Amino acid sequence: MFKDLNSISEKDKSESVHLADFPVVNETNINAGLEIRMEYAQKISSMVLSLRKKESIRVRQPLQKIMVPVLNEKFQQQVEAVKDLILSEVNIKEIEFLTDTSGVLTKKIKPNFKTIGPKHGKHMKAIAGLVSQFGAEDITSVEKNGGYELEVNGEKLSLTLEDFEITSQDIPGWLVASEGGITVALDIIITPKLKEEGIAREFVNRIQSLRKDKGFDVVDKVKIKILTNEQINSAINNNKKYICDETLASSLELVNEVNTEESLEVEVEEGINTYISIEKLN
Repeated sequence: MFKDLNSISEKDKSESVHLADFPVVNETNINAGLEIRMEYAQKISSMVLSLRKKESIRVRQPLQKIMVPVLNEKFQQQVEAVKDLILSEVNIKEIEFLTDTSGVLTKKIKPNFKTIGPKHGKHMKAIAGLVSQFGAEDITSVEKNGGYELEVNGEKLSLTLEDFEITSQDIPGWLVASEGGITVALDIIITPKLKEEGIAREFVNRIQSLRKDKGFDVVDKVKIKILTNEQINSAINNNKKYICDETLASSLELVNEVNTEESLEVEVEEGINTYISIEKLN
């Protein structure tokens, strides 16, 4: 890769990347805002994918929405800037920003004794007593300000966000996760339409694998036949254009019979099997 790129740019005279000097950092090229946006994108995507895994929902199954409480206006702007990236990565259709989480999300807070102990060991019991009285506004303040100021026995203590453990309770139809002051609520209700879209994506994956196994070129047009099955017929018919566009299929038919020796048996989902026949067009 180094040789291929360098043959065009001719920026380095080294014969190999292993003989080249490390580049000198040009701090003027560092885009701090971009780094923050990408950090948010990574954290939110990671939390959503973890929630999917917890509920055993495959990534190819589209879901409708995630809700993200707004820490501040800047936070929302930063996440908005990478919204499309997040939605694409986790296969979600929309993000809803919550400016008021009351009545929607319930959070709990407790001290993180692992971090508080080395700093304020003699005050740990008093800190625990004060934090146990925190309400929703106090928790929001901790998240927005990245910490909290406490007065214990006449002494002012500064606690950071890492000095607290904040958790969110799941709400009916949603899974909730919190990390580093960011909270994400995932809508896990799979409507019939979303279910069909998920099946269509599974078919695209199987057809693409079949194309590759048959040695087709990426630009080869094909025609596809799928053995009819009541459990998948509607999903195919309602998403036929999407499947054809993704697989370069000129036609896609649901048929009552296929030559099983020339077709591939696929499991679209657990307990749902069918056969796919694919033919390259001349």
